[in-house]
Amino acid sequence: MYLISSREMLKRAQREGYAVPAFNIHNLETVQVVVETASELGSPVILAGTPGTFDYAGSDYLISICREAAHKHRIPLVLHLDHHEYEPLIYSRVEAGIRSVMIDGSHHPFAENIALVSRVVDFCQRYDASVEAELGRLGGQEDDLIVDSKDSLLTDPDAALEFVSRTGIDSLAVAIGTAHGLYREEPDLDFARLAEIRERLELPLVLHGASGVPESMVHRAIELGICKVNVATELKIAFADAVKQYFTGHPDANDPRRYIAPGKAAMKEVVEQKIRMCGSEGKI
Repeated sequence: MYLISSREMLKRAQREGYAVPAFNIHNLETVQVVVETASELGSPVILAGTPGTFDYAGSDYLISICREAAHKHRIPLVLHLDHHEYEPLIYSRVEAGIRSVMIDGSHHPFAENIALVSRVVDFCQRYDASVEAELGRLGGQEDDLIVDSKDSLLTDPDAALEFVSRTGIDSLAVAIGTAHGLYREEPDLDFARLAEIRERLELPLVLHGASGVPESMVHRAIELGICKVNVATELKIAFADAVKQYFTGHPDANDPRRYIAPGKAAMKEVVEQKIRMCGSEGKI
């Protein structure tokens, strides 16, 4: 199999009332965990990499690993550029074989955001690559991107309609009260706002910052039109905590094949949980 865009994957999720989980990956082991688990559960899946992840692992390595994972498990995979802002990097990575892009111009004024996203859409259409954009801003931290809570803005439904019609994007990430990272207290999601956005727009909607959001809230968001759910922080914490625990019990350990194994097992449990939460099991 091969790397594909997220366009048809998300449209099917929208038609059938579930969401596709998007898991942030960083290296061989995290790709293995996500793809093997998705294959076992028969779930479509999106492998998301931030600019920092691609800088760390190398675009060529990640693309090769993900292509091999798709071939090995005989499932189509989406390798997704998550929260990318720099156009030349987006273009070079699309040319290298990536077919799913999230261009994040949410920190720009509305008109500049539209201009930036429109340029990326025009380029990506040449390669049949799907484009996700964000309107409104999530607080918290995603990789090297830090947004103070006072600077976070919720998505305006009317502005969303204009934004989508002027840019031609395939999916829209909406800000309804989630945040990157984990929550100190239960988030207060604006479901009425999400319903208004859904009434105005036909394209798939995306929920960022889902780590730590109660399942009941995610289910409600999916009912109201969310078709892609992003999970990152919970995966990293589960992996890291299990590795730390291993070293506590084995302080002289030095074989990565040994100490990484419990991290992968802990991460697998989270991936399984999130796939079932999204209702995507058996949807390949």
